[in-house]
Amino acid sequence: MWVSPVQTQQTRDETNNSKVKPHLAAERSDMSSEDTTQASQNNTSSKESISGGLTYAEVGVDTAEGARAVDAIRASVQSTYRPEVIGDIGGFGGLFSAAALKDMDDPVLVSGADGVGTKIELARQLGIYDTVGVDLVAMCVNDVLVTGAEPLYFLDYIATGKIESARMEQLVEGIAEGCRQAGCSLIGGEMAEHPGVMADDALDMSGFCTAVVDKPRIVDGSGIQPADLIFGLPSSGFHSNGYSLIRRVLKEKDCNLDNPFSDDNDVTLGQALLEPTRIYVKTILSLLRNAVSIKGMAHITGGGITENLDRILPDGTDAVLRLDSWDIPAAIEYICELASLDQREALRTFNCGIGFMLVVSPKDVPHLRHALDAAGENYFEVGTIEAAEGKGRSVRYI
Repeated sequence: MWVSPVQTQQTRDETNNSKVKPHLAAERSDMSSEDTTQASQNNTSSKESISGGLTYAEVGVDTAEGARAVDAIRASVQSTYRPEVIGDIGGFGGLFSAAALKDMDDPVLVSGADGVGTKIELARQLGIYDTVGVDLVAMCVNDVLVTGAEPLYFLDYIATGKIESARMEQLVEGIAEGCRQAGCSLIGGEMAEHPGVMADDALDMSGFCTAVVDKPRIVDGSGIQPADLIFGLPSSGFHSNGYSLIRRVLKEKDCNLDNPFSDDNDVTLGQALLEPTRIYVKTILSLLRNAVSIKGMAHITGGGITENLDRILPDGTDAVLRLDSWDIPAAIEYICELASLDQREALRTFNCGIGFMLVVSPKDVPHLRHALDAAGENYFEVGTIEAAEGKGRSVRYI
C-alpha cells in the first residue's frame, strides 16, 4: 500500500521483489515533509555505519524518492474519498464502512481486476502519464457495472524500474480522476520499484475494484429473449484495447505520433490513441435508479463487440446488429485502414465506436430513451435479439 518506504533492508529483501510501498486511505504514510527529510537523513547515517556493505540505494531502490512520491499523491487520493472511508494514508489496509449496505435486502459484493495493456507503452513514449490512470479505473468499474453494481472503492498497483515522484504523481492523479468520475474511493495501492528486472522508465499498472448490488437487482442477461432491442453508448475512441496491434502497425508504417491523423482536424495521432476510456457508471446507475428495466449489459472491451456482447446472451439467442446504425470514430477507421483489417477482425479487436451495450424489452424502450435523453447521453439503437440460427448463441451483423 502507499506506506512510507522507510523500512529496513532485511525486511524488504524478504519479499520476492524490491518494493517501495506508497499509497492508501490507509497506507500513504502519515509522515510530514519534515519527517521524510529526517527519515532520509537516518537512512544516510545507516548506510555510512555499514562499512563495506550494500545499501538499498546501491541496488536501485530509492526509498527517499518513494516517500516524496507518497507526499505528491496525497491530495489526489484524498479528493476521491466518499463518506464511508475511514482513516487516511499511512496504515496497513484501507478501511471502508459497510453500514449503508444494511439498507439492502441481500447486498452482494462484486469485484474486478484489470490493467491498461500496452497502451501504457504509448504513454511512456509520449511522456504523457495523466490519462492512463483513467483507463485503469474504467477497465475495472465498467466491468463490474454490467451487473448493476455501484463501485465503492479502488486499489492500484504500479510497477516500474525506477520511481520518479513527478511521474507517479501524474499516474495517480489519472487514477484519482477516474475514481472521481466513477464515484468510488481510491483507498489503497502500491508503487513497486523493480531494479534489474524492468528498465528505469518501464511501467505496468493493475487495478482492483469492489462494488455492491442488491441481489434482487442483479443484471445478468438471463431474461434476454427474441424481440428484445439492443442499444449502444458511444465510446471515446479505442479505450484500452487493441494496442498490441496498433503499436505493430505504427512501427511497420513508421507513423509519427505528433502528426494529425486526418486532414479534417488538428488532433494528433498520439492524442487520439491516448484518449481516456469512457466511464459509464453515472449514466448506468442513473438509469437503474430511475427504474429503467435493463435485461443485460455488456462492456465492450478486449474482443470487441463480437466477443463481449456474446458473453451475456442466453443459449438459443442471437444478437443481430445493423452496421449502419452507429458512427465509427475516425481514428479507429484510420488504424483499420492502415492495418488492412477486414470487418470481421475489426469487430473482434476494437470497440468500433460502441463502448457499452444495453438489452431491453420493447415495452421499456420509451422509458429508456426518455432517461437517456434527460441525462444528455448519446446513444444508438443498434440491433435486436433473434432466435438462434443454430445451436448455442452468436453475434451476427447485417
